[in-house]
Amino acid sequence: MPRDAGDFPIDLGQLPLSHLAHFVGVFANRRVLEEMTRRGFGDLRESHGYLVQHLLRGPHSVGELAQLLGISQQAVSKTVAELTRAGYLESEPGADARVKLVRLSARGHASVKAARRIREKLERRLCETLGEKRVSLVRAALAELLEELGGADRVRARRVPNSDASSED
Repeated sequence: MPRDAGDFPIDLGQLPLSHLAHFVGVFANRRVLEEMTRRGFGDLRESHGYLVQHLLRGPHSVGELAQLLGISQQAVSKTVAELTRAGYLESEPGADARVKLVRLSARGHASVKAARRIREKLERRLCETLGEKRVSLVRAALAELLEELGGADRVRARRVPNSDASSED
């Protein structure tokens, strides 16, 4: 008879750092999405943020977004269509009439604002729980590790791979 996973307790303090950092991110993002749902943005997924982050600086074509995200134009078109139907994106003509530019709609900007507020609230809660000094130390350590692992420049350039999928959707 198979044993229940509960029969094998995990000592969180013994998990590899990479696992712990990943799990913290997973559960923090889950909290954000749960609160986003309560605020009327329940049709958003974590993976949408990878596209939205590039639209914060202004409109882009599907081709530009595909290049920035490192995925196919078909995958970007699918996500753009989904977010447009949900009211988060809208299109405008580009300088070249053959190319449409995609931008955040008022609802898209509202969702970004809501997500930022939710993350700020979560951060305040973590500071209340752990203390600001410990949160600051954890943040500094994680930033240093990100540098060490070669990911800092990609984060700064907003070229973080989507962990939900491979390079193609």
